[in-house]
Amino acid sequence: MDSTQLSAIRHKMGKTQKELARLLCVSVKTIQSFEQGWRRIPIAFERQILLHLFWEKARDKPYKVCWEMQNCPTEWRDSCTAWQNKAGHVCWFINGTFCQGKYQENWSTKIKICQQCKVFKELMPKLN
Repeated sequence: MDSTQLSAIRHKMGKTQKELARLLCVSVKTIQSFEQGWRRIPIAFERQILLHLFWEKARDKPYKVCWEMQNCPTEWRDSCTAWQNKAGHVCWFINGTFCQGKYQENWSTKIKICQQCKVFKELMPKLN
């Protein structure tokens, strides 16, 4: 996630820098430094803000789980942590998923794949 994406997400959530800082238990200076590009946004922070954005959008709305949307074969499902934890609506958040026929072992690679996936696109609000 870069500074522009973070700023877009904060605006999409309708939060001030102070409100976002409070939500994520960081200082306002931290949010400012991320948005200005002075500090690299840590993976844990990126995951948390995406999860908050998801819950805001998904609250009280029906949605399909990833394995139904992607029509995953049974052998893929059995190997996938999203399937094992019945968390197909947050597959993009969970590490160790079995997407596109292989394990997605690190966040940086995984989230790039997820951002192109129809599951992620349907569940997450557009940021542009």
